[in-house]
Amino acid sequence: MSNPSLLYNYMPSPFGQLELAATHDKLYSLRFESEYLHTVQRNEIIEKTQQQLKEYFAGSRLYFDLPLDDDGTLFQQQVWQQLRCIPYGTTCSYGDIAKTIGRPKAVRAVGAANGRNRIAIIVPCHRVIGANGSLTGYAWGLSVKTALLNHEQQVQHLAKGNTFAN
Repeated sequence: MSNPSLLYNYMPSPFGQLELAATHDKLYSLRFESEYLHTVQRNEIIEKTQQQLKEYFAGSRLYFDLPLDDDGTLFQQQVWQQLRCIPYGTTCSYGDIAKTIGRPKAVRAVGAANGRNRIAIIVPCHRVIGANGSLTGYAWGLSVKTALLNHEQQVQHLAKGNTFAN
């Protein structure tokens, strides 16, 4: 179902093609999409998003500075805000998020809100893992989640001046 007020564009990433959707002044969604489902359009928000994503994939951007259309319930917005607070290259559990927002028993609800996040990478739901440290579901597959986490950890490792052992 298409929203006629949204503009769409696509860009390649090291982990698959990305579909960007924006209103005239906010990023609405960012998701992995293998097909062009909409007519390609441009605006300032899409261009800024593409530039920041290129910097992220190149390892020179650790934080995003974009206006987001994160319309959702108050609870979802609390969870999504907390996702944006997870430091680059690190992970936390659903339980950690539930505790941080003052709802320690709402672990499943946090998982549901995490799953409804429509702005991948920028609202980093890929940084949320199970309480036991295991990787849990990701809308675009655990291989993409693993690749994103590995990318961030490698960038951090290189930024500390370390080199990889062969």
